[in-house]
Amino acid sequence: MSRPLVALGASDPVAVLRGLEAALAGGPALLPVAEGAPSLPTPAPSQVAQRVALVVETSGSTGTGKRVALSADALLAGAASADAALGGPGRWVLALPTHYIAGLNVLTRSVTAGTTPVVLPQGHFDARSFADAVDRLDVGPDAPRRYTSLVPVQLARVLEDARATAAATRFDAVLVGGQATPAPLRQRALDAGIRVVTTYGASETSGGCVYDGTPFGTVRTELVDGALELAGPMLAEGYLDDPERTARTFTDRDGHRWYRTGDAAAIGEDGRVRVLGRLDDVIVSGGEKVPLGAVERRVRELPGQDTAVVTRRTSGEWGEVPVVVTEQPLDLDTVRAHVGDALGRAARPADVVVVDALPMLASGKPDRRAVRALVDPTGAPTT
Repeated sequence: MSRPLVALGASDPVAVLRGLEAALAGGPALLPVAEGAPSLPTPAPSQVAQRVALVVETSGSTGTGKRVALSADALLAGAASADAALGGPGRWVLALPTHYIAGLNVLTRSVTAGTTPVVLPQGHFDARSFADAVDRLDVGPDAPRRYTSLVPVQLARVLEDARATAAATRFDAVLVGGQATPAPLRQRALDAGIRVVTTYGASETSGGCVYDGTPFGTVRTELVDGALELAGPMLAEGYLDDPERTARTFTDRDGHRWYRTGDAAAIGEDGRVRVLGRLDDVIVSGGEKVPLGAVERRVRELPGQDTAVVTRRTSGEWGEVPVVVTEQPLDLDTVRAHVGDALGRAARPADVVVVDALPMLASGKPDRRAVRALVDPTGAPTT
């Protein structure tokens, strides 16, 4: 059996909300699309399997395009687990695009809570508009809690504005995810009285399913050759019309279905997960392996470098070298010493490139392909 797949422009979050409500209730499946963004190479089908309620298109910041197919059961399981982890349902401020899973999660949790989110103006995130939205967040007796979801760069913008910072302290939880949250940024927010909850997940897991390192109660975690795998009721059906990729990414083992995240991680004795970075984000510099995610985390510990990005550059002498791209001036000798002390000589950045504005995806994540093209135009991937 199948059902229609309806594409909706994500520039109208209210329309996406209504479409998602219908999809979760058994109506046409929903495909939110970013208007004006490049299309995936193949058109979306007009029909999908009956179990599919939502399709999320993602090109990612480094990979190739894909369409993640999610069932209503998976979305609702993720929403229920999140509410349990946060202390109950509530009312949300929507600050993220609704063609990304994090923004769609805000809508799903609003639907299950029977509340309507306050929506920020679409486009560039503005701290003043965020504070205005919080002022409009009336909370009734059936939804006594306040929530929002941000990416790290949005949290950094909030902390630059006194009124927005004060507004953020009014939330019962401010979820921060989509990428690694720099420890200094998180600490600044906590010091300001903001109840930050760092999240980890993907479209393939219906969004965040690990909060502050702790998996939801229904989520299983395992390391396979150092790579993190996740199992639980919120896993996607797979990739639409791409059985080969689905088979590479999802596997059945020990009576459970597992999602291969592609991330290196460590799991403590208490079950807490520490994500170390992408397994494929490693360069070989002078014969030594250098994980760029670890270099980036070290760089972001320096003052004013919360949003710095570390990329790779081709080097005739070393093969590849790390390069820091940042909006704030940074002394090369300082960052080389800071990184080298912790990670060794090969990890020391070869250069610091200061830009007026980092290339960003609509999700608020750095556009890492565009960042690499800035410093290594001949070596950067073009697709």
